[in-house]
Amino acid sequence: MDLKALIRDIPDFPKPGIMFRDITTLLNSPEGLRYTIDALVEQCQSRELVPDHIVGMESRGFLFGMPLAYQMNAGFIPVRKPGKLPAPVHRVEYDLEYGKDSLEIHQDAVAPHHRVLIVDDLIATGGTAKATAELLSQLGCEVLGFAFIIELVALNGRQYLPDLPIISLVEY
Repeated sequence: MDLKALIRDIPDFPKPGIMFRDITTLLNSPEGLRYTIDALVEQCQSRELVPDHIVGMESRGFLFGMPLAYQMNAGFIPVRKPGKLPAPVHRVEYDLEYGKDSLEIHQDAVAPHHRVLIVDDLIATGGTAKATAELLSQLGCEVLGFAFIIELVALNGRQYLPDLPIISLVEY
């Protein structure tokens, strides 16, 4: 299936010169959504990535992480923006192209010996995925790799991630 045909390009969003890759049109396609989740599962299985938990970052990582966790018989762990989780958290601050941001995870989200796979809709500069891996290292669990629907290759986000398997279904 041609996933690029299901991903809408929106020029000059959120600012001039940016080509936004809109996945809402992919989410709207039952066949495209099913294919995307099945392809992620297949890629993980072919690389023998068998996680105890899928970790998804707010908010689009939730959209793909939950069904992936279901299909792979794994738990799901949300990584959220500050102030959204009710129990004690670990927090990491990271750089964005235009400033800083933070992510949080419950301190008891995963046991140190558990294996996790980090999932998000897109990798651009790699900042969010790298920060999530840092959070998980604070918990002492084993990060198996990363899975993304879209990779913006020209931004070289991969180079900032740990030397682990990286799955991306569509490259721009």
